[in-house]
Amino acid sequence: MKLKLDLHDIFNKGRDIDQALNGIIAEAVAKKATLVEIIPGKGSGQLKKRVLRFLDQKHIKQIYHRVEKDASNFGRVFVHFRWK
Repeated sequence: MKLKLDLHDIFNKGRDIDQALNGIIAEAVAKKATLVEIIPGKGSGQLKKRVLRFLDQKHIKQIYHRVEKDASNFGRVFVHFRWK
């Protein structure tokens, strides 16, 4: 199962971004999704950096398996999960 989160609509709303990221991670855990695609968009790269900082938090990092930055599309991040 693959989930998708597009951050284009809330790119300038800090609290909404955190809620959306927490929500998609919680949904991935609940549904045992194998992949979450997060689309921060290309822009200046600040939103992508924010997403990567969020994913690098210790309590979040324990949940997923790995993060992959899309080589062909700068504005996309994949979060892979491995369930036992």
